[in-house]
Amino acid sequence: MKIAFDVDVLAKQMSINDMVHQVADWGYKYIEQSPHPRINPFYKHPLFSRECEAEYRKALKETGVEISSFIVVYRWSGPTEEQRVHAVANWKEIIKIAVNMGVQVINTELSGDPNQPEICNGMWFKSMEELLPIAEREGIRIEIQSHPYDFCELNNETCDMVKSFRSDNLTYVYSASHGFFYDQGKGDVRSMLKYAGTDLSHVLFADTMNQTIDCRYIVNPPGVNATIHQHLGLGEGEVDFDGIFETLREMDFANQTFKVGGEAISCVSLFGYPEKMAVQAVEARERIEKELLGK
Repeated sequence: MKIAFDVDVLAKQMSINDMVHQVADWGYKYIEQSPHPRINPFYKHPLFSRECEAEYRKALKETGVEISSFIVVYRWSGPTEEQRVHAVANWKEIIKIAVNMGVQVINTELSGDPNQPEICNGMWFKSMEELLPIAEREGIRIEIQSHPYDFCELNNETCDMVKSFRSDNLTYVYSASHGFFYDQGKGDVRSMLKYAGTDLSHVLFADTMNQTIDCRYIVNPPGVNATIHQHLGLGEGEVDFDGIFETLREMDFANQTFKVGGEAISCVSLFGYPEKMAVQAVEARERIEKELLGK
């Protein structure tokens, strides 16, 4: 199992070189490269100049750190055909970048409009039919997570969408900080992880509060069309991490190897409190190592 760190917050504060060295200093061997303005920006076409690639490769060589996976967020579920076409073009380019960098895993979201679920569902399947043969040809594992304020927020339904393709190149990501959306506030992590089963290749670790409980979050004006969640340090919210770790041990998640992309991935995905990150990043890595690797 690869234990990675999502560098979203670091990328906003420092250079690529410093970002890679910081992750190494916290004891991580892998980076999960979330959307970065110089590499894989949100919704826009990938960039990644020669200079950017050279800086990244140099830092990786200096530290021994590797990129476990790219995260991309594109409008491949539309809801307009123009958005979908642009997103598929973005996907084709990020696959080229991943192959060039020796990265076999791309983690993504459905990225649709919750107010147009029928259209977005059809758009996503249309995009997958176009992109999956490319992923299969290039040896890329595409991993899907549902996300708050998406056309599908539910764990089991998203798993069924992934499983419907019956492809070794398409698997599922469980994000702990989205879990209360995944089952409409129950937070039954054991059931959700077991439902994903052998298609679960990636877990994102961060805490959050249960948004369905009255006044956990207060948004003005009431009833606004939005969703709220957090990516807190483990133990700062209401996620059942004991249940997550116990279930992952039962599933032998740490020893799973997939036909495409190799090992399973556990990624620490902390946002929002950079002033705590130096402590929480290490604490989270150490807990994952203890709970899943017995260190």
